[in-house]
Parts: sequence; structure tokens; C-alpha cells
Amino acid sequence: RLVVLHEVYEFYCSEEDIYRDAEEMEREKMLLVCETGSSEHKLSVAPEMDIMEYCIKEWRGNTPVAKQMKKGYEAVSQKFAFIRRIRGDNYCALRATLFQALSQATQLPSWLQSQDFTMLPEKLLSRYDWIKQWQPKQKLGRKMGEISDEIKEYLILLRKKWKNISELEAANERQEACEELFKNEEEEYSLYEALKFLMLNTAIELYNDDKNGRRVPVFSWLLFARDTSSNPCQLMHNHLNQIGHSGGLEQVEMFLLAYTLRYTIQVYRLYKYSTDEFITLYPNDPEEDWPVVTLITEDDRHYNIPVGTCQETVL
Repeated sequence: RLVVLHEVYEFYCSEEDIYRDAEEMEREKMLLVCETGSSEHKLSVAPEMDIMEYCIKEWRGNTPVAKQMKKGYEAVSQKFAFIRRIRGDNYCALRATLFQALSQATQLPSWLQSQDFTMLPEKLLSRYDWIKQWQPKQKLGRKMGEISDEIKEYLILLRKKWKNISELEAANERQEACEELFKNEEEEYSLYEALKFLMLNTAIELYNDDKNGRRVPVFSWLLFARDTSSNPCQLMHNHLNQIGHSGGLEQVEMFLLAYTLRYTIQVYRLYKYSTDEFITLYPNDPEEDWPVVTLITEDDRHYNIPVGTCQETVL
């Protein structure tokens, strides 16, 4: 098991970004900006754009990399007519996934219906004192005693927004509600903190299950095989606390996000075009009843969302 685990871990963690030049990598770090007169408004999710027009605009050259990307976009365009660019501030994986999930939501997920859902922060803090070192966005140096109530507010907001949007009957109404939600920066980032905390809870459950001899998904072994996250405390300090600050989600954390939401995250990985990994599923053995959201990436760092042919993706 250890040999296989090491090989799979190396596969996920050792790939270098050999596909994009410095200009492309710098561009992906820029925030989406929409100029309105003399003022600028940061967009979390840009308006729809024809996916092939977007491709031509982004990849004008004739290099091998550009040709690869064009073929990838052309393949995606057979399923989706448009693309929406996601703001690239190290929250893009969470932002893209949550936007897609909410815009397709027709019911409140069972895990959000639990009566104990909002008691989760208090429950975990009573067992794990190190969770007091949780660091939400722009709140470094917060008083220790505030963390439980703060995270509880995030969870309440997540359930409220998901419930309100899922109760809208028409798809266009859900879309409009999401548009408004993702223009409210304070609420938007609060939702990401809720997701990050739920990911930590899932990681703790998986870690304990493995230690107690219960069966866990393979990605859980990978998650805790890293020198920087050999246990949930290290995962929080070195990875989850950094999301939105100095880094985004790594590959193995995409599995954790999917497992936490109980959604299948289907990703078109354009630089993997013509390989078996062009369309990757997180997790790769999803439950049949899990809803599906679809993302698109050029480099496993920045994620956008393809839209336009159907309201809900089916595997």
C-alpha cells in the first residue's frame, strides 16, 4: 500500500507547469475587472462569452501549447457553448464550484438539513483546541473566543443562501440570485470560509476513520501523506488557512471539496487534451446520486466554468 501510495502521490504533486509562459501565468493571477466609466468593479463571475471566441482571444499564437489549448476548447465547445471567467484570487476553485452548485440547486442537500449542522464549530472546538488558530480572510489576529460564533455565522449563511436559491422554481431565477450573491463580497467570502471549515471537518472524520481501521477513499491517504499535512492540524495550518491568502486548492484538495459537498466535480483539463485525464472526476468513483458540476482549467491552478447547453450536467 505504501509503495502504491507514494507513486500516486508523486503523480499528483510533481507535475510542473510547462505549458504556459510567464505572461500567461501572470495574467491568470489578475483579478477580473469590468470598467464602468471611470470606475472599476471587480467581478467574481464574468458574463457569458462564446467559448471559441474566448479561446481565440486568449490563445492567439501558433505554438504547440496554443494548438493544444485550441483543440481542448474545441472539444469542450461540443458540450458547452459559453464560458464564464472566474476571478483569480486563490478562491477560484471554491468560487467556481459553489457558483455552479447553487445555480443548479433544486433542493437543500441532506447534510445541510441536519439539526446539528450549525453546532459543528462548538463541537469540534471542544475536541480540538488547535482549531482556535483558524484564520478567516482579512481577520488575522482575531480574538480566540470569537472563532466559534464566527464560523457558526458562516454556516448559517451558507444554509440560508442554499435554501433560498434552491426554492426558486425557474432556472433563470436561480441564475439571477447567484449573480446577486456573488456581487456581495462580504457574503461571498463568508461562504468560502464555511466551505473551508466543512472541508476541515471532513478531513478530521477521514483521518479518524483511517486511524480506527475503517475504510477511507484513496485520496484521504494522499491528503495525509504530504509532509505539510500529516494530520488535520497541519492541513489546517499549512493548506486550508492559506486558501484565499497565499494559495488555492491543490489537486488532492479538489477531492476533499467534492467529498465534503457530496458533489461530483467534473473538470475539463485542457492541457491534458488527448489523454485519459482530459476529463477528470473528483472523486473518480462518485456516488450515483451525487449532483455534478463542471469546471474548466488550463493548468490545474485557475478554474473557469463552461455553460450554455444544459442546466445540469449528467455524466
